[in-house]
Amino acid sequence: YTLLAIPFFLLSGAFMTTGGVAQRLIDFANACVGHIRGGLAISAVMACMLFAALSGSSPATVAAVGSIAIAGMVRSGYPQAFGAGIVCNAGTLGILIPPSIVMVVYAAATEQSVGKLFMAGVIPGLLLGVALMVAIYIVARKMDLPAMPRASLRQLLTTARKAVWGLLLMVIILGGIYSGMFTPTEAAAVAAVYAGFVALFVYKDMTIRECPKVLLDSGKLTIMLMFIIANAMLFAHVLTTEQIPQTITAWVIEMGLQPWQFLLVVNVVLLVAGAFMEPSAIILILAPILFPIAVQLGIDPIHLGIIMVVNMEIGLITPPVGLNLFVTSAVTGMPLTAVIKAAWPWLMLLLGFLMIITYVPAVSMALPNWLGMN
Repeated sequence: YTLLAIPFFLLSGAFMTTGGVAQRLIDFANACVGHIRGGLAISAVMACMLFAALSGSSPATVAAVGSIAIAGMVRSGYPQAFGAGIVCNAGTLGILIPPSIVMVVYAAATEQSVGKLFMAGVIPGLLLGVALMVAIYIVARKMDLPAMPRASLRQLLTTARKAVWGLLLMVIILGGIYSGMFTPTEAAAVAAVYAGFVALFVYKDMTIRECPKVLLDSGKLTIMLMFIIANAMLFAHVLTTEQIPQTITAWVIEMGLQPWQFLLVVNVVLLVAGAFMEPSAIILILAPILFPIAVQLGIDPIHLGIIMVVNMEIGLITPPVGLNLFVTSAVTGMPLTAVIKAAWPWLMLLLGFLMIITYVPAVSMALPNWLGMN
């Protein structure tokens, strides 16, 4: 039942991508921060954060924001590689800022609360977004990148009014889940209906005739993802039947690993796996193995979930199978090797962020604990 949220979130993202929401979010972000040195790049990160709260998918975030933002940066005098590297990295926020398809998969694999995972992803997502913005500002000052003229209050309010229908979606999803109005799966269904309504009748960027194509595209993506998930679940079932997780748990406990040592090993394993496999498959195969060990060592399962998601973010921009690299290459026309080179410096920032998330659990757990989601 939990996995039913995936096709609905994918459909919601498809409506939002087709419906021109990304352009409105970018315009709003430009009006907010475009006047800062390197403002176009900072606004691209802000747009990725906002779109991440609508789509739940990193590649979708890169495709929607990157196709518009990178071209805008190049026209304003930014190096194309600079823009590509930023959007490729900022796009990973698609699976950290809720709603997140990868979080739904982790919740299904470990029987944890999707709502609690969503809330746990809010502060880390905002923190990573702000860290990227600060890093961009520092680099932009050194490179003497241009800034846009400051937007007037009227322009800011106009862009906010145009973007508000898209921004309301995250309020509906998170507000509805936290208030108990609906479950995460029901929230995904509501999001899909709302996104379709906004694209068709509010923004009017698409017609009824285009609906079958959107449904077909999201259906293809759902089938592909569900096929991967089904095979991964089958493999996980075999592991459980053979009691491999229990054996590994007993072995790790006997070794006397400290929690910090265990988490270091987890990060290394996930970073290697992330370079070669799809995030949902990794979660479904490794979560049932790592989960019981973490519980035995006193590590909060929700904290472990956020650690796994951040590792999956890094996997999306790590060759040879980093999906965000391929999407960025497709939307910019740059060779894959050039995209990898452009994304590499910003990857160092993500690795530093991973260490903070791993060893400062309060970053992930502060909001769920404050909301009393125990």
